[in-house]
Amino acid sequence: MKFILAHESAPTLRFVALQSPAGARLMREFGFSPEDAKTFVLVAGGRSYVKSDAAIRVAGYLRGIWRGLAAVRILPRPVRDWAYDIVARNRYRWFGRTESCMVPTPELRARFIQE
Repeated sequence: MKFILAHESAPTLRFVALQSPAGARLMREFGFSPEDAKTFVLVAGGRSYVKSDAAIRVAGYLRGIWRGLAAVRILPRPVRDWAYDIVARNRYRWFGRTESCMVPTPELRARFIQE
């Protein structure tokens, strides 16, 4: 999420914790088990996307070179999801892990879906 916030071209995306009541409701609404939140889910245009499909769609909201990552759409989904799984499994080792959660500003807090 912090990466998306730092690189999105405009503040259009909204966020929800999958463990929250609103997140669990959305997970069920789109056919996912709230107890099995192992990947991020993007909901756009009334459809849900996971793994590489979600990452490709999110890349379209980013600026600069990051927007270009959407070009991997040409690869077959099994290959993209395989690469996605490798990055997901190693992200903390490669990119680091923060010791504390981000404290959102009031304007950022408004972008979180809460119930």
